[in-house]
Amino acid sequence: MSILTLTIFLPLVGVAAILLLKRQSEGTAKWIALVTSVVTFALSLPLFFGFDKSKGLYANGLADLLQFEVSVPWIETFNINFHIGLDGISLLLVMLTTFLTPLCIWGSFTSIKERVKGYYIAFLAIETGMIGVFASMDLVLFYVFWEAMLIPMYLLIGVWGGQNRVYAAVKFILYTMVGSLLMLVGIIWLYFNGVPGEHTFDLVRIYQLGAIPAKAQAYLFGAFALAFAIKVPMFPFHTWLPDAHTEAPTAGSIILAGVLLKMGTYGFIRFCIPLFPAAAQEYATLVSILAVIGIIYGALVSMMQTDMKKLVAYSSVSHLGFVMLGLFAFNMQGLQGGVIQMVNHGLSTGALFFLVGVIYERRHTRMIAEYGGIAKVMPVYATFFMIVALSSIGLPGLNGFVGEFLILVGAFKAKAVFGILAASGVIFAAVYLLWMYQRVFFGEVVKEVNKKLVDLTMTEKAILTLLLIFIVWIGVHPTTFLSISENSVGMVLTRLGI
Repeated sequence: MSILTLTIFLPLVGVAAILLLKRQSEGTAKWIALVTSVVTFALSLPLFFGFDKSKGLYANGLADLLQFEVSVPWIETFNINFHIGLDGISLLLVMLTTFLTPLCIWGSFTSIKERVKGYYIAFLAIETGMIGVFASMDLVLFYVFWEAMLIPMYLLIGVWGGQNRVYAAVKFILYTMVGSLLMLVGIIWLYFNGVPGEHTFDLVRIYQLGAIPAKAQAYLFGAFALAFAIKVPMFPFHTWLPDAHTEAPTAGSIILAGVLLKMGTYGFIRFCIPLFPAAAQEYATLVSILAVIGIIYGALVSMMQTDMKKLVAYSSVSHLGFVMLGLFAFNMQGLQGGVIQMVNHGLSTGALFFLVGVIYERRHTRMIAEYGGIAKVMPVYATFFMIVALSSIGLPGLNGFVGEFLILVGAFKAKAVFGILAASGVIFAAVYLLWMYQRVFFGEVVKEVNKKLVDLTMTEKAILTLLLIFIVWIGVHPTTFLSISENSVGMVLTRLGI
């Protein structure tokens, strides 16, 4: 069995092990989940270090870029194969998934006290779904992982979420499934018409041999783009996100922001842009306008929030607007910035959700007005929060700067007005995050209950330190990661005729 196959399905071995436990063995379930996710991360490391950055001439699309490829027949009647592989873009997102999952599970040890076995089963199942989405090179296989991943996320929100968890979970599933059904129609069309004279769901062959008419591209782009725009989520398809984030348990919010939203942006760079280049160029201006609106709208709404978690949730709309703007700039700087910003957002926003969850566990409130002056009581917490906030703002030397700078350069090259308007989002981000930080951490400790707050535990420090290592690493030496995706981005530009 290949190492990529093991990486995808090992979490399900953990699921099976937890299912075999007796009901009262909740402590054992936690450790099985953590060990399984850590071993999955360890298995993914050879993928990262064994990846050949120099591979790729682009002439045959993905065929020249894929590594760790496996293709075996699955449903032979319809020419459906278990076809997986990684290029530079998908590798980065697989590594982000395997890195964040054990941190989420570890961070849940003290906060999840009910239905513990079910919680960790859902978390491991969602890891398999996420890795599978990024590794799939068969359209049916991609769709199966895409849909299967929704079920455990629905459960995480609906069972272990907040007071309005059922409403948020139903809204999440309805939004995402509506878009998915249209994508399924597009997949079926590609099966019959994607490769002349051949019925195939194989993405690599469609890249290599596809000749999709311009008129059909417009409809197909719309079908796929709607599914991915909802997942991102782009303005105006974003309304499910604040509810899902606010009601989800802390680890659910981290994995939702850190990985699940990237499935939407990944869909654009893997499917919409290279498969339908004529339509992508036709609608690039519209997508860029929506991205800029999302950047500014998300920032302004974040500024008005009184709940810390909602503030971070709306900031995701703004930050992912930057990603979409970079992807549709159609130049090397914009696309590379969009790819690295997917990773950056997963780290920085994931860390922000974790930090908000830490204070919520102590006070059981996320309202900004309930705090003030807690830097005096929790100095280590305040330090970590400031560094992560600065990374989200885009301070030079931290990861957010690298992505936003490249995106803005790409946007200016494509259309200066988009770059100018998007740059205002950086300023607004500084306003809403620093203003929130001032109100929560500075001033006098007015409420007596806040004077008794306990600073970070060793586990919390360890989790945040691991996140900060990569936040600083990308900020100081981004070439480590940019060099991995460079050839894949070059292939996308080649598909566009650029």
